[in-house]
Amino acid sequence: MRQEVEMTETPNPHYTVEKVETVAASPTLRAKRFTLAVGQEIPWHYHNEITDWFFCLDGKLRVETRAPRQEHLLPVGGSCSVPAKTAHRVSNAGDGRCQFLILQGVGTYDYVPVG
Repeated sequence: MRQEVEMTETPNPHYTVEKVETVAASPTLRAKRFTLAVGQEIPWHYHNEITDWFFCLDGKLRVETRAPRQEHLLPVGGSCSVPAKTAHRVSNAGDGRCQFLILQGVGTYDYVPVG
């Protein structure tokens, strides 16, 4: 009999989201499923070593970057990536919940806020 285990993260001190679930994790690669309520966002930040790959699972996801300045509006099934050292912000772009899968790697995870 297969048992499904849900691993919910402790809150990040830099932002509040509805839910974060760890799908898989190793020292150099992470997979997480985020749920954002209407109006929620992960504020501007960057990572020194890792690339973020975003996959929209439900709702509409907005991924913005600086240098280069870009905006990706991802519908269900849409994806994009943000390379290391690129400032980015992630937000719910719809009028209902938004859910996305993020793959982060390969390298040591860090979260560097950008003012």
